[in-house]
Amino acid sequence: MNGKTKTATVFRMVMPDHTCPYGIKTIDLLKRQGFEIHDNHLTTREQTDAFKAEHGVETTPQTFIDGKRIGGFDALREYFGKAPATKGEGETSYEPVIAIFATTFLLAMALSWFSFQSLLTIQTAEWFVSFSMVFLALQKLQDVRSFSTMFLNYDLLARRWVPYGLIYPFGEALAGLLMSAKALPIISVPISLFIGTIGAVSVFKAVYIDKRELKCACVGGNSNVPLGFVSLTENLFMIAMGLWMGASAMGWIAF
Repeated sequence: MNGKTKTATVFRMVMPDHTCPYGIKTIDLLKRQGFEIHDNHLTTREQTDAFKAEHGVETTPQTFIDGKRIGGFDALREYFGKAPATKGEGETSYEPVIAIFATTFLLAMALSWFSFQSLLTIQTAEWFVSFSMVFLALQKLQDVRSFSTMFLNYDLLARRWVPYGLIYPFGEALAGLLMSAKALPIISVPISLFIGTIGAVSVFKAVYIDKRELKCACVGGNSNVPLGFVSLTENLFMIAMGLWMGASAMGWIAF
């Protein structure tokens, strides 16, 4: 702007019982972009409705730069060349899975350091898989009925016996917890092998044979994670962990 002070005018809801969070984000974004801000508070519902009617908009906040209306928070981000803050309805994302796997790996390393003063050990790998099973089960258990409904889209056993979709996350959680403690492998190993194998076959058939485009229920029934590599990996992890823990319990592996 050729050295001129950059200014923006913002209209946002600041009421006694509600302050619009996107209004706060708008102010913060403009400050970080070096703008001086004329911050106009809409303090009543009537004032907010009148503003919307005057400018022909459905939402606030609204930002104006150089007398031109930019729009809401997402429009402002786009104006500055940034990605939208909110994903579109139905838009796929791997972020939930990345967050879970990253957190469980860091947690496994932290406990390994506490126990063995080393970040990367065999125990780190075991904890990473078992913690991931527990965290993924927790996502499913937040709304187990939604999970079981999405699960019916592709799981071969759940399609034949519907209650399996409700039981599955409890089994995954139980196996993960027991494996984390290295307790009762006679229970955890069969559960892990059973649900992992059924899951892997179901996903492989749905994605790679039938070529179906589905959402994965691996992080809950309301997720937008595509069915495919992630869900197959979850099931292969359970199979590998079951085989590893079984071999360890039988004394075939010593370390």
